[in-house]
Amino acid sequence: MKMGSTEAKRGSVILDLDGVVYLGSTPVRGAAETITNLLRDGWQVLFATNNSTMTPESVSETIESRTGLSIDPETIITSGMAAAWYVVDQGLESAFVVGSKPLRDTVASAGISTVGSHAAEAVVVGLDRDLTYQTIADAVTAIRGGAVFVATNKDATLPTPDGLLPGAGALVAAIATASGVEPVVCGKPHDPMVRLIGNKLKSDLVWMVGDRPETDLAIAKVAGWRSVLVLTGVTSKLGDVPPSLTPDHVKASLADVESLLAEALGNAQSER
Repeated sequence: MKMGSTEAKRGSVILDLDGVVYLGSTPVRGAAETITNLLRDGWQVLFATNNSTMTPESVSETIESRTGLSIDPETIITSGMAAAWYVVDQGLESAFVVGSKPLRDTVASAGISTVGSHAAEAVVVGLDRDLTYQTIADAVTAIRGGAVFVATNKDATLPTPDGLLPGAGALVAAIATASGVEPVVCGKPHDPMVRLIGNKLKSDLVWMVGDRPETDLAIAKVAGWRSVLVLTGVTSKLGDVPPSLTPDHVKASLADVESLLAEALGNAQSER
C-alpha cells in the first residue's frame, strides 16, 4: 500500500526531498520515521521537488530505495510537472525539451508534442547531464525565433554528499545569456508550482520544510505557509539565509520537525 493518501486531520506538510529526506543516495537520519509518524497522526504529507530529472513514479521509487518508504506518486510534485502545466496553460502544443528523458516524458504526458527546435512553440529547460553545445545552440535559435522560454527551475546548485554540483539554473543561465531572453520559471517558488501544490492541499494549515532559502522558504512566503529550515542540505546555518527569507523555525533535520508540529498544534488548540 502506498503511503501518503490520508486526509489531513491536522494539517498539511510539504517536504522538499534532496537535502531534507535524503542527501544524494543517503537517507537523512530519522526522516523515514518522521514521515511515517506524521502520516499515522493524520497529517497530509506532500513532496515538492525542483528536480526535473524524475517523474513522480521514479521519485517514489527513489524514496523507497533510499528510505524504505512506499510513497504514493500522487503526493509528489516536480518542477517538470509545473513546467508542463505552464505550457498547457498558455495554449502551447509543442516543445523542444532540454533535459532528461523523464522530463521529456513528463512534458509528453501532459499532451505536449516533444519536437525538434525548428518546430517548437516552447523550449523547456531542466537539468541535462548530457548537455552539448549543439543542444544549447538549438534552444537559443528556437527562442530567438519566438519560442517561449520555460525553465523548470533556476537552482544554481544541487546538494550531494560530495558537495554542491551545478544545477539546472546553470544551464538556464547559459541559454538566457545567449538568447537575450529571460525564462518563465515554473518550479519553487514560482506561481506554477504554487498552483500545482495548492490543487493537492487538503488543509489551510500548511507547513513547508526545506533546505534552500531561495526556493523552499521563498515559496512558503509567497503562498502564506509556515516555514521550517532544516540544516541537512545546502544551508548549514541560519546566518546563510537572507533576512527577507527568515524562516518561522530552524531545525537540525527533519527528525526534529515532528515534535515542532505537535507543539505548534497543541498551542493553537489551547488558544481556541
